[in-house]
Amino acid sequence: MPQPALLAHDLVRTWGGRRVLDGVCLTASPGHRIGLIGENGVGKSTLLRLLAGVDEPDAGSVTRPRNLGFLHQQMPIDADFTLAAVLHEALREAREDLAELHRLGEELARVPEDDPAHTELLDTYGRRLEGAQDRQSWDADRRAARVLDGLGLSALEHDRSLRSLSGGQRGRLALAALLIRRPTALLLDEPTNHLDDAAAAFLEEHLRSLPGTVVLASHDRAFLDAVSTDLIDLDPAPDGPVRYGGNYSAYLSTQHAQRRRWEQRYAQEQEELKELRQSAAVSAHRIAPDRGRTDNEKMGYGHRAGRVHNSISRRVRNATRRLEELERTQTAEPPRPLRFAPGDLARRAEEGTQPLVALRDIRVPDRLTLERLDVAATDRLLVTGGNGAGKSTLLAVLAGRLPAHGEIHRRRHMTVGLLTQDTVFDRPARTARDTYETAVGPAQAAKVPLGSLGLINRADLDTEVGQLSVGQRRRLALALLVARPPHLLLLDEPTNHLSPRLCDELEEALGTGPGAIVVASHDRWLRRRWQGREIRLAAGPDRRTGDITPRPRHR
Repeated sequence: MPQPALLAHDLVRTWGGRRVLDGVCLTASPGHRIGLIGENGVGKSTLLRLLAGVDEPDAGSVTRPRNLGFLHQQMPIDADFTLAAVLHEALREAREDLAELHRLGEELARVPEDDPAHTELLDTYGRRLEGAQDRQSWDADRRAARVLDGLGLSALEHDRSLRSLSGGQRGRLALAALLIRRPTALLLDEPTNHLDDAAAAFLEEHLRSLPGTVVLASHDRAFLDAVSTDLIDLDPAPDGPVRYGGNYSAYLSTQHAQRRRWEQRYAQEQEELKELRQSAAVSAHRIAPDRGRTDNEKMGYGHRAGRVHNSISRRVRNATRRLEELERTQTAEPPRPLRFAPGDLARRAEEGTQPLVALRDIRVPDRLTLERLDVAATDRLLVTGGNGAGKSTLLAVLAGRLPAHGEIHRRRHMTVGLLTQDTVFDRPARTARDTYETAVGPAQAAKVPLGSLGLINRADLDTEVGQLSVGQRRRLALALLVARPPHLLLLDEPTNHLSPRLCDELEEALGTGPGAIVVASHDRWLRRRWQGREIRLAAGPDRRTGDITPRPRHR
């Protein structure tokens, strides 16, 4: 039974008075894995919500397979649910398949073959059997165990509530539930955000083996390169969103060439427009009825006047027609790429030989065990380790936001800034600009305007925070930190939700300037380029305790 395609036709969606999607079309056939890329706020998550049916377009239509799964960036499952309850729901369709096939089989055995009801039962059995085969329902329990192990969740007790899990564990559980279900079409919004290397490799292999449709939005360049058969770039282009065949590497070479051609085309048209306007203005002046004759024109003026006047008039008409046509059809100006342009991310502390923070024999029950850690005044420290090893917990302890057993010594008058994985603002109705000014103060906002940091597009400065995408809200939170650099800057997965270009620029900024910066990250690209110290938190057998092994990193 062939699987249906996922189709979108002329989708239009407006948020906060801004048209986020304008006439987007999409054909996602079984076997295709389509990556959505572009700057934060261009509509990747909006498009996925429309495709999933959790949001309705202002115009256009979507035709979707009946069995569709959608991974949100923020897990929508009740925090009081247990792991067992989530798995039970993920396996429900497969178990219903098997139970219904068993019931239909018994009923077929009871109904004589010459009974008209037998044919109808046989058809019903056949349809259910096809669905069970597509979902591989007989293999569901084994698949569940394999997925939990591949995503690093197999050691978790099934009676644990979601509230007791880390943000990364909850994200991986939501992904696991979808993979266990095995829907006909998968829609994934930043699926690698909470995955370590092994889990990302497992997901890549799993998605490549699926026969159905996959549409995913991701900032993870390595993941896009490994998984995608097609890419759709939602960043502004002369003719709207562009679809590219191939993976991320193929897209890069093609997209760079197209951007250069767009810029050249725009520049050439602007030069032609300038010349046409000048030509039309000068020529029109020469044929103005009240223009007097110059001395050079007086000899033979009457003899040539008609011919010259007609020639100039013809040039004016031609220039005017071309000008009107070009102004009507001219190429849109290529948008200026969003560039991260901060000053120092952290500021120098007062001179002293003592570390900014010193930790000794730290223990946070069920989350972190740490013998020793010193953070120097100009440190660059990368914290790595598997999900659940305690990276976010360590940052919260360093920030003084989480109580811990043990000794903690901090420099007096030291300031700390923490970028958490979950970004929530108390006043979602406030604009990004107002939120920034309220947080940093009018004087600092005037000194370091939000638009100057390159983290929020100028068009989004007056958008309500509640209308911003997850990535835009995270970048606003980062802007609040870099506007008033602390002595110690703590960043938890800072490249999550950022575009590839902004990731590169942020990584470059992390390595320069005074102050201390501690980064917790699973980002493969960032880790390969890190030149400071690295501390790896090694989880114990039950993934609740850990130790650390500091070592310098060299390129």
